[in-house]
Amino acid sequence: MYKKLLTFVFVSFYSVLLTSGIYGTDFRVVENRLRFSLDDERFITTPEEGLWSIATDWTDDWMSGWVHVHPQSVTHVGKWTQLHGTLSLPEGKMLLRDSYRILDDGRLHCVRRFEWQGPGTLKKASFSIRFQMHGEKLMPFFPGILYYGNKMGAKINPEIIPIYNGSSGEFAIFEEHRFPMPFVMLENAEKQYAAAVHSTPSPVRGAVVQDQWWSMGIEAGNEYTEFLLYSGPVGYNHKRSIAKALQKKPMQYTNTYLSLEPGRIIEKEFFIEVYPINREGSGFQQPIYTSLERHKPFYAERFESFQTIIESKYRFANTRWIDEGVVCGFGMYDLDRKKDIVMGWCGQAASCGFSFQMLGGGMNDQNAREKVQRSLDFLSSFPVDERGLFPVGYNITEKRFHGGDPVSCGQAMYNFAKAIETARKNKQYDIRQWEQFLQKVCDRQSKRILEANWNPHSTAEAFYIAPLIIAWQLFGEDAYKDAAVKAGNLFADRHLTMKTCYWGGTLDATCEDKEGAWAAFQGFLELYERLKTPHYLTWAKHAMDVCLSYVVVWDIPLPAGRMADYNFKTTGWTVVSPQNQHIDVYGVLFAPEVYKMGIYLQDERLKMLASVMYRSCFQLTGPHGNQGEQLQQTNFAQRGDMSNVHRLRGGYSENWTVFWITTHFLSAAARFAEINVIP
Repeated sequence: MYKKLLTFVFVSFYSVLLTSGIYGTDFRVVENRLRFSLDDERFITTPEEGLWSIATDWTDDWMSGWVHVHPQSVTHVGKWTQLHGTLSLPEGKMLLRDSYRILDDGRLHCVRRFEWQGPGTLKKASFSIRFQMHGEKLMPFFPGILYYGNKMGAKINPEIIPIYNGSSGEFAIFEEHRFPMPFVMLENAEKQYAAAVHSTPSPVRGAVVQDQWWSMGIEAGNEYTEFLLYSGPVGYNHKRSIAKALQKKPMQYTNTYLSLEPGRIIEKEFFIEVYPINREGSGFQQPIYTSLERHKPFYAERFESFQTIIESKYRFANTRWIDEGVVCGFGMYDLDRKKDIVMGWCGQAASCGFSFQMLGGGMNDQNAREKVQRSLDFLSSFPVDERGLFPVGYNITEKRFHGGDPVSCGQAMYNFAKAIETARKNKQYDIRQWEQFLQKVCDRQSKRILEANWNPHSTAEAFYIAPLIIAWQLFGEDAYKDAAVKAGNLFADRHLTMKTCYWGGTLDATCEDKEGAWAAFQGFLELYERLKTPHYLTWAKHAMDVCLSYVVVWDIPLPAGRMADYNFKTTGWTVVSPQNQHIDVYGVLFAPEVYKMGIYLQDERLKMLASVMYRSCFQLTGPHGNQGEQLQQTNFAQRGDMSNVHRLRGGYSENWTVFWITTHFLSAAARFAEINVIP
């Protein structure tokens, strides 16, 4: 559409050479292209057509009228190197400037500046930032969104979740406020290196769409993949201008261009890191900690105190107590809605058997002991089939058992194991029936797992690892340990390379998810703590790092809505999965294990993050201790009016108050108490 500008004066650009002692990274010009590298074979570079690429039109729901510009001059200011260019259009002139410096940790710090100096408004403009990484079918990692292509979800619901195979022309680009950790990573397993681009997320001035932000992602070319930052356009699964807005389908999200008035300046800050890796599937781990360092989500004191939280949640838990004689326990729902006692997943009725033992005394609850005894007595009367599965729920109105999946059964087994372990220490309970129930389940589950043809469908069965290894210590049955070790080995083999990522741990999504990662993290860590074998700690860190990738590390600015009503802070909350893109309090459950990893790895950041995760997630709790599940930090919703994609962000589904939202705080508090920590 327009001519390219003159290329830069080549000789002057040999002065653009910045080096770092970290991995020996350097930043220089090679054959007219900026290159950030480890060596001659491992690098990322700007596109051949130019450093700056600007779209000047919008056609068929996407950017068009592209113009590419090379730098024309270079200046140096302290540690900064600045590249300058000018774009001349019929409507006027745009000044372009990039500023670069290498930080002490080896990252490249970049600021790109666009300044429109035309006499009138420049309409339908779109800005981009592009860097290319060479190699075929490089594997991506987008925190909370895309895990090495989402291969497992792709086998089950490829039209529902984002998927990516790395074929030429394939792209995945999302709004920055969708990223719990705002970075995109690409891994080249063959060359044993990875690269990540971290953005400083921001809305865009001049957008014609309400609440438009920069977007971030990748697009595959021939033998390379581009890191992309755009001034708004998004898309995935070969569809442009769509947002992952609903649980089972996208919504159109178009016209994300800019209208720039004279004098408008837009800047975009980002960081690049290129680093070696020692094995396939580990490339995502370094940028997790880079993101923690960048955003420092470590200040817990701005949130409610630990004591306030457990008092509120403990009080609310007691409002769910159901007492109908032998049938008694903690209900999953508000009792005026439905009387249903459910173990595991959303019900967590068995978890109070552990947490009330640990916390009841501090709450001056004279009835805590009775509720622990009677509730676990009732739950341990549930029937168990020959394969070790059992119904996890009892509908009191209909007088029937229901449910029985690996997620819920594994979590219920863990809660029984912790309750028995604790009760043996305080010697205040008759635990014979609890022990018989857990042993019966462990006998049958371990037998099943130790069969030669055991082939679990998903990571959901990793929830069996922790209770089996605890039961081995409780009862001395070696088959329990053997089954736990076998399961741990299988899930490590499957997931450490990330050829398949941890998945299947939720009941309302069939794809990669943090709950699947948590199942493995919990299991690997319990194996390490009970058996003291070092490689389990390495495995635990890998699974933990996937869990952490779902944790929001920055306060996402919110539009007017239920979240903004309370000046809500998103830091410490967790995204659910690539399918369900709201945030929830689930990270509270594994906060104590993150703290423990901080002890084992001697990493104070993990301890501080664990405290923030626990305390931040109490936000929006009502006076009675009630708290909803789904908070909409991005353009995604599962409840309420979902007709307008531009009005989803900032909403809150406050009436879905299933019991896990309460019990996870109490269970985590009890596990913090076990290690004498007040977060």
